[in-house]
Amino acid sequence: MKVTILLICSCLAWEGLGKPQFPDQEKDPLFWNTWAQRTLKNALTLQKLNQNTAKNLILFLGDGMGIPTVTAARILKGQLSRQSGEETQLEMDKFPFVALSKTYNTNAQVADSAGTATAYLCGVKANEGTVGVSAAAVRSQCNTTQGNEVTSILRWAKEAGKSVGIVTTTRVNHATPSAAYAHCVDRDWYSDGEMPAEAVQAGCKDIARQLFENIPNIDVIMGGGRKYMFPKNQSDVEYPGEKKHFGTRIDRRNLVEEWNNRMKNKNANYVWNKKELLSLNPNSVDYLLGLFEPGDLPYDLERNNETDPSLTEMVEVAIKILKKNPSGFYLLVEGGRIDHGHHEGKAKQALHEAVEMDRAIGHAGLMTSIYDTMTVVTADHSHMFNFGGYTPRGNTIFGLAPMLSDVDQKPFTAILYGNGPGFKVVNGLRENVSTLDYGENNYKAQSAVPLSMETHGGEDVAVFAKGPMAHLLHGVHEQNYIPHVMAYAACIGQNRDHCMSSSGASSLSAALPSLTALLTVILRHNVANMLGYLFI
Repeated sequence: MKVTILLICSCLAWEGLGKPQFPDQEKDPLFWNTWAQRTLKNALTLQKLNQNTAKNLILFLGDGMGIPTVTAARILKGQLSRQSGEETQLEMDKFPFVALSKTYNTNAQVADSAGTATAYLCGVKANEGTVGVSAAAVRSQCNTTQGNEVTSILRWAKEAGKSVGIVTTTRVNHATPSAAYAHCVDRDWYSDGEMPAEAVQAGCKDIARQLFENIPNIDVIMGGGRKYMFPKNQSDVEYPGEKKHFGTRIDRRNLVEEWNNRMKNKNANYVWNKKELLSLNPNSVDYLLGLFEPGDLPYDLERNNETDPSLTEMVEVAIKILKKNPSGFYLLVEGGRIDHGHHEGKAKQALHEAVEMDRAIGHAGLMTSIYDTMTVVTADHSHMFNFGGYTPRGNTIFGLAPMLSDVDQKPFTAILYGNGPGFKVVNGLRENVSTLDYGENNYKAQSAVPLSMETHGGEDVAVFAKGPMAHLLHGVHEQNYIPHVMAYAACIGQNRDHCMSSSGASSLSAALPSLTALLTVILRHNVANMLGYLFI
């Protein structure tokens, strides 16, 4: 009843005002003209391209962060600061170059996170459900793995002498991070406990094991997924009485213990909570393994601020450790639970995850320089998420549209899903949202088609870029183009010739004045000797 009254009052108030609510300055054309001219001047400065070599590379991946999610997160960010929201700038909005990425997998029009991760990390499009293997590999068929492995930009960076890191809010062996180091025909083979016996017998390795074996000494690893590292039925350090968090490994290996033993003489630390993480002195840490949950990290809205680090906090520690390497670093950061919020129809959770990732992007920007650090922000795919309904300026992003349906005469929220768990019929009719707390953190927005889990969307996603060679991300590209650009900017992987030639040319150019001066001295000396000889 209370929600219904608020709805009626808000609708009446909107109709009674008879005019949009926005700042008075926006009524003056000078406001908009001045803003546009300022933007134009800034754009003109981009005529001088940043063609430096990128010492550092950072990829922020918002899992499921389609363009509607970016826009809604922008509004939410502003509204959290008591603004109307629409005019707010996300940190990624400030990046000078923007492109669109085509996300389809080789065998899927609407992609999944595994095949897309292979594209934007390994530079090769792949089948859905597979990581770090080409499209010649078939999902769940172990015998199609060997010979079809593809390497990632994280490996290219490591082989070039850079430090490398992975930070995620999901399990560290989830689809996105796993493509950075694993070669697996099934994204769900988190440990050998999730693998078919025949696949294990055939020699295929689970993803958790590959994290520690494929690329020796990944410098920073942070996220969740603790239970996949421990023997089956071993209790968890944080939740000792909860069986769902017990270890899953059938081979009885303790991968954390193995890592500790292998790294004991390398300034390495394993941590499992925020207190341990923030007590570290990054200057004395060269290798860090942080596993903060048995599974995924909690949503940011539900995070225990005392025990669970935020994405921003993890990114800060990661960069402090990685940037000590004079050769630079590569860092993959995933805001992975944006995707989970959408799958569950919980738009509020998803959007707060996106805002937290944007906060991490801003913090990383303060710790690095656009002159030697290329930063790219993108998504692997979109979702069946959108918002509309002719909402007025400043309408809470989680609020109602300012009208009733002209078909069933019921209110509806601005945010809706094309499919998902929010579909509900009461007495043969669409549920009346005015009887619900649609602003609650776990409210499931209404959907058009009933599904237990909402699906991905198939439209292009945005790519934001800044730093050296960021201008190469422009227009509309295949998703697998992204790591090729980043590698080119940093002179790693197969993109080294242009750097050698340009550095050689620059060295020659720098040496020319000295060579000219030397030749002049030699020439004068020889001429003087010749003249002296003639007069003897």
